[in-house]
Amino acid sequence: MLNGKTILVTGGTGSFGHKFVEMVLKKYKPKKIIIYSRDEFKQDMMRKKFKEHSKDLRFFIGDVRDKDRLYRAFDGVDYVIHAAAMKQVPACEYNPFEAIKTNIHGAQNVIDAALDRGVKKVIALSTDKAVNPINLYGGSKLVSDKLFISANAYSGGKGTRFAVVRYGNVAGSRGSVIPFFKQLIEAGERKLPITDFRMTRFWITLEEGVELVFKALDEAKGGETYISKIPSFKITDLAKAMNPNAILEEVGIREGEKLHEVMITKDDSRMTYEYDKHYIVYPHFDWWSSERHFTNGGRLIEDGFEYNSGTNREWLNVECLRKLLIELNMMPLVENIEEVEIAREY
Repeated sequence: MLNGKTILVTGGTGSFGHKFVEMVLKKYKPKKIIIYSRDEFKQDMMRKKFKEHSKDLRFFIGDVRDKDRLYRAFDGVDYVIHAAAMKQVPACEYNPFEAIKTNIHGAQNVIDAALDRGVKKVIALSTDKAVNPINLYGGSKLVSDKLFISANAYSGGKGTRFAVVRYGNVAGSRGSVIPFFKQLIEAGERKLPITDFRMTRFWITLEEGVELVFKALDEAKGGETYISKIPSFKITDLAKAMNPNAILEEVGIREGEKLHEVMITKDDSRMTYEYDKHYIVYPHFDWWSSERHFTNGGRLIEDGFEYNSGTNREWLNVECLRKLLIELNMMPLVENIEEVEIAREY
């Protein structure tokens, strides 16, 4: 699929970009992978990390806000993975105009450049926060998703196809709860703050996120939103898995935070199909047709279905979470022998 192809990743120096490059180089032989981002220090660090593959990588300084720079970068590109975004909820709330420039205007620039440069396919990364958004980050990503889906109506004979891949917080990603708990535990804190004891989240790893992008690159015909079938967990169980002796302290839900992650709304269920390991939400537009755009093998889900981390069918308990954390090297380094032995059991 990606052999001999040129792939560009916007925001490519982030956690996703690192794992995407690693997995592409293991599975395929691309012509080149272009890392497009605005931080030269992170690019230099990434260049050193993948120094053995220097002939396969290109590093392009640029911002998705800069349409001219995108036009230059997209020249000769086959596939674009759009991962660039302002993602921190508090930063977006305090700097709303900047979030709009990156997450909305930047998305429009990527679409225009892809259409005019003849890119074959664009996969945009989304978030659960774009579903029934209650903060600016989610609102801006909802608009971004709508732009990418609707962009298929403008591709015409050029053939550029746009699709979206949606998932929640990736396990262990920067700014997520796992490294936060890990840091507190390693610093000797006995109390772990829980915003609400009822809170749940979906569990997805970077590898699973990249695999879903591969699937979208391979089969998307334009307009789809891909969502992985993944398990849920309770935040309290995560805290117990990381430190069985921790004291859990409920501190109150933060502004813009949800009790549960929602990936598919009840209203979207009428156009959502279930596949073996994922769901696809199809658009409801005149330009979309089942003959040209539908992926075979799916089953229409029941009307009123909601994919919610709080009502999910599959769950991870404390033991499962601990095992996964150990596999991902995310367990805190603790001096307490009892805790170390508990971790080793799994």
